Amino acid sequence: MQNKILALKYRPQEFKDLIGQEVIAKTITNAIEIDKTPNAYLLTGIRGVGKTTTARLIAKKLNCLKNSENKSDCNLKKKCSSCEEISNSNNIDVLEMDAASKTGIDDVREIIESAKYSPVNSRYKIFIIDEIHMLSKQAFNGLLKTLEEPPPRLKFILATTEVRKIPITILSRCQRFDLKRVDSNLLKSHLKTILEREKGKISEKGLDLITRASEGSVRDGISLLDRALIIQSVNNGKEVTDFQVREMLGVADRSKMMDLFKYVIEGNNNQALILLKEFINEGLDAKNFLNDMLEIIYLLTRSANLGQIKNDKLISENDIEYINNFSRNINVQDLSLFWQLTLKTLDDLKIINNDTLALEMYIIQLTHLQSIEEDEISSKKTLNDGSFKENLIQKNQKPNEQMLESNKNNNIQNQLKNTDQLKEKLLNSPQEDLTKNQHFLKIESINDIIKVATENKEYELKYDLERNVKLVSFAKGKINISFSDKLNKNFIKSLTEKLKLWTGERWIISLSQESGAKTVFEANKDAKEAEKTDFQNSKITKEILKNFSDADLEEVIDD
Repeated sequence: MQNKILALKYRPQEFKDLIGQEVIAKTITNAIEIDKTPNAYLLTGIRGVGKTTTARLIAKKLNCLKNSENKSDCNLKKKCSSCEEISNSNNIDVLEMDAASKTGIDDVREIIESAKYSPVNSRYKIFIIDEIHMLSKQAFNGLLKTLEEPPPRLKFILATTEVRKIPITILSRCQRFDLKRVDSNLLKSHLKTILEREKGKISEKGLDLITRASEGSVRDGISLLDRALIIQSVNNGKEVTDFQVREMLGVADRSKMMDLFKYVIEGNNNQALILLKEFINEGLDAKNFLNDMLEIIYLLTRSANLGQIKNDKLISENDIEYINNFSRNINVQDLSLFWQLTLKTLDDLKIINNDTLALEMYIIQLTHLQSIEEDEISSKKTLNDGSFKENLIQKNQKPNEQMLESNKNNNIQNQLKNTDQLKEKLLNSPQEDLTKNQHFLKIESINDIIKVATENKEYELKYDLERNVKLVSFAKGKINISFSDKLNKNFIKSLTEKLKLWTGERWIISLSQESGAKTVFEANKDAKEAEKTDFQNSKITKEILKNFSDADLEEVIDD
């Protein structure tokens, strides 16, 4: 046990040891205690959150001899033979299969054949199939019938990290449990407990880095902790510092990352690249660096939008102070551009062999974004007063050329001024003046709108008006409607624009909670039915039907 890696040494042996999945553990144990267990369990989640561990714990609970005899659970001090065998992976009734290496229909046929036989020593025969999404289509189809109607003493426990790749026919036959990422504070507390048991020494900041790097995966966190303790052992038991953990993980110092970001915002390309070179020389991992940048961008955006960050245990007080101060003078739109560019660079790393080139181009592009914005501001200022351009011209030209150029600049400025005045006049002028020669229509009902829409070949609008709109009220300039789910999403916008064009006036289309009258189509249909009924009861129809007994009234058409 002393030589085991920590991830195996501290693997949960009971449901109470399974951290971060308390609700799922309680649900499963309660169902087993009242004997309401499904034919197949499906456990999903990212790597290292406890899918295989949970599968083994379910198998233990189902086949525990103490549980089946007197409804009492085993404990670590005194296990029953079944639980002991499952812990050691040598129970003949609990079979584990890796679907990543056995993907075909022949492998599934072996399971189906084995499923026919009853368990030897246990209550249930249990198949634990890991990475179930790796099975072929034929293998999935072969498993369907057995999953739906297995023998009475057979249970399946399936585990996967890619639940979307599993056919819906398999999902519908399983009871699904989604194991979530473990909360950072809970994971850090768990790592601290292991650290104390192992008598390890890692600084608080170093432990924070390990917790953050594990991304909610318990196995990843324990594995990283194991690596850090190796560093302690080769350094004569000295405490592992955060700098050593950063070297181990290939991540940059957060304070230096903040400095780099500051250079980017200032547009200081040279200093930003020098600092990036330092990171690379220290063994920086490109993916970790970009993920750190994403985290800084996120924190700045969060602070800028939601107010100052407080009481975040995974961020140091100095970093919190820096982020809160820095976010006051930064544009959220710029942060959005930085975010998109960082994501793009992460994709570029999959194509570019040299990570250094990708990161240098990334920093140059970030600083370039800032210079573009400054150039735009400078250009706007120059266009407004013309002073910069005029000074440059006067410095390099002769007096006569200066006069000609000055007149030319004045003409250009006058033209720009006149254009701005014309734009302002057009924007502020009443719509009636622009359309005074247009012939406007008089619309007094919804039927008038349908008629005009038909004449103008606006067939989609006509269809919606007839079949998908129920009129609540109609007045000049205002229509109140209710509508069906089939209504075109652009209907209101389209109708408002067309009414403005046809009538020369602005109309307000409002939506009502009232049910409204019937649609035009329904009203016309009811009117025709009523007209048909009236005509069928008329004297002339009765006379016709009397003389032609096989005749039937199909439709009444107005001449």
